[in-house]
Amino acid sequence: MQAELGWIDYSIIIGFFIVSLLIGILVSKQSGKSSEDFFLSGRNMPWWLLGVSMVATTFAADTPGLVTQIVRKDGVMGNWVWWSMLLTGTVTVFFYAKLWRRSGVTTDLEFYELRYSGKSAAFLRGFRAVYLGFFFNIVTMAGVCLAGAKIAEVIFDIDQLTFISIAGGVTVIYSMMGGLKGVLITDFFQFIMAMIGSVWATYYIVNMPEVGGVDNLVSSLSLETKNFLPSTDNWELFLAVFLIPIAVQWWSIWYPGAEPGGGGYIAQRMLAAKDEKHATWATLFFNFAHYALRPWPWILIGLASLVVFPDLESLSASFSHVDKGLIDHDAAYSAMISYLPAGLIGLVLASLIAAFMSTISTQLNWGSSYIVNDVYKRFINKSASEKQMVVWGRLSTLVLMIFAGALSFYIKSSKDFFDLLLQIGAGTGLLFILRWFWSRINPYSEITAMGVSFLMAIVFKIYNVNVSEADQLSGTFQLLVGVSITTISWVLVSLLTNPVEEKVLSDFNTKIFPSGNKFEGFEFKIIGFLAATVGIYCALFATGYAIYGDLISFTISAVLLVISGAVLITFRKKIFS
Repeated sequence: MQAELGWIDYSIIIGFFIVSLLIGILVSKQSGKSSEDFFLSGRNMPWWLLGVSMVATTFAADTPGLVTQIVRKDGVMGNWVWWSMLLTGTVTVFFYAKLWRRSGVTTDLEFYELRYSGKSAAFLRGFRAVYLGFFFNIVTMAGVCLAGAKIAEVIFDIDQLTFISIAGGVTVIYSMMGGLKGVLITDFFQFIMAMIGSVWATYYIVNMPEVGGVDNLVSSLSLETKNFLPSTDNWELFLAVFLIPIAVQWWSIWYPGAEPGGGGYIAQRMLAAKDEKHATWATLFFNFAHYALRPWPWILIGLASLVVFPDLESLSASFSHVDKGLIDHDAAYSAMISYLPAGLIGLVLASLIAAFMSTISTQLNWGSSYIVNDVYKRFINKSASEKQMVVWGRLSTLVLMIFAGALSFYIKSSKDFFDLLLQIGAGTGLLFILRWFWSRINPYSEITAMGVSFLMAIVFKIYNVNVSEADQLSGTFQLLVGVSITTISWVLVSLLTNPVEEKVLSDFNTKIFPSGNKFEGFEFKIIGFLAATVGIYCALFATGYAIYGDLISFTISAVLLVISGAVLITFRKKIFS
């Protein structure tokens, strides 16, 4: 089985490529004026553009496949592995967005020499720049490239190298030319296309004869598959997919796009905002759209795929032209969209290519900012001119894309990649939350957290590879042990090593907390955090209950959503001041 694309489909896709390139060309002159223009768009971006860009960036080509794989293997409730990260996001909104914008740094890694001092701080900044900006960033992009290649092979029968050469080539060109501003504007255009394509495709797929409409789909699924929460009757499942994510994972895990306290490309957007309020509103919009507005089209297609392809064998048998090594449950999303008619499939494919390009362009610009600002400018050429930094920014963008494309041939599954990222960051999250407030945290704390978490991930990986499947350590066990050992390690190091110099701490606190009170207005920030978290979850559940036809649960969720919104509006001056 293979989709038939007509001229209109190819026209939509080619047109999309042309528009993306034009945006990069149009803003290239302004973006090339300085490194601040290239990496932060001159720090004058509005909240709505930054918020949409955050959402677009986290909608990668592999995201629908990842959600589909989760739904097929663990049911809707399996999504708590990432739904739990909403808590991380709302903490960032109400406690950290303003702090990041107030810091005035160019990258979040520059924070290290603002908050810490000495050679250890410089080492930490440089090492993290290479580790995150180059190695970790390349692995992330490789996973996205793999997902895009799977879609291309299933739908177009195009091999991985051809897809990455074309889509990756267009992306790297407009990223090199337009800088962050080009990325932001392209993200806005791409997100609109992606949402239209996603919703329209879901409506068509759910109403196909093979699926039989929403009512038939819902009635044909087991409660275990469609429930939002696992039953406590199955304690092991309840622990793995809900309790651990909601109780431990959100504050203890560092994950790109959901860093506790903010970081990475989310921090880059906050730093590019016009002011502190725009940084806060951008992050709030991102969390609402990411968790409440966007997931259900992917979830519904994942559920529909269980009706059409109930197991991996039926999925693989339907796509004999595809490399068997690429067929896993995440490929079911590509399989389902292959049923779409001419015109619509072109729009959906363009939207998925848009998702691929949006994520890749952000990772390229973000990674390049680390290489240029935190390695080249900081250690190699301290007197580098703005023109030189822009040139190096564009060159490093190209190099990152080449390495990511090459590595994509060695990764096999979106879910495997997701799990690996979680384990590598296990136990580091609490440090990122506390380092703004607890003066004992120092560079050695961060070095310890980073090193121990990575070592634990390697140990678990080696162990599982060398034992039978029955003896392998579960993901839950790995997470809990990794978080515990890493957290204990960096806390002990914080207490046993010398604190940061008093003057450095004093200067940091004066800049970040000008009132002199670190905890000023904390009670209202907590109110905002709770209200936003409950409201966004209720918006997510209300949509699901409406789809399921559960009027009572929908009404309860909708009422709680309204109450949460009323609380935010009532206390808005105190919460957002």
